[in-house]
Amino acid sequence: MDFIRIISEPWHWSVSGIMIAFTMFLLLWFGGKFGASSNLRTLCAIGGAGAHSDFFRFDWKSQIWNLVFILSAIIGGYIAVNYLASPEPVNLSLSTTEYLTSKGIAYPKSNFEGLGYVPQEIYGFENLSSFRNLFMLIGGGFLVGFGARYAGGCTSGHAISGLSNLQLPSLIAVIGFFIGGLIMTWLIMPSLLTL
Repeated sequence: MDFIRIISEPWHWSVSGIMIAFTMFLLLWFGGKFGASSNLRTLCAIGGAGAHSDFFRFDWKSQIWNLVFILSAIIGGYIAVNYLASPEPVNLSLSTTEYLTSKGIAYPKSNFEGLGYVPQEIYGFENLSSFRNLFMLIGGGFLVGFGARYAGGCTSGHAISGLSNLQLPSLIAVIGFFIGGLIMTWLIMPSLLTL
């Protein structure tokens, strides 16, 4: 079982960077564009939405590779969480755990307990009856969907594919994503957690 222990140890971040760069090289070589949100458009087109909207009238068969990519990411994530996750607690700094505790979020104890980096106080199934949590989940989902459509792509499409193609609109979008993330993290989310 040494193989399982070795691959379940945390890998250096550069491994992900190299794999992303290699994937982008292949996409550029073969003329493809990457983006996770475009899969929703493809799924709607497969389901017949083109009969109701011109936006969904396109050659969805040319995008099957992207659906396979996303399915592979889901399967890979499942394998990583259920079979390769480290039993060690998530290593957060003391100041972070104190801050989270002051906002009513418990320190994530272990990946095997299903806690990981996701606060169960917000995302746990037992907390879906809370108005605050429903507001954050539904409102956040709406804003992400609207933002991805309005920006012409999601964070992965702009930050990975768009920037590697040296597209100025993607650079502007990525700057906006970071500014929005900072505002959410430091201004909006702390206010929502104290409701």
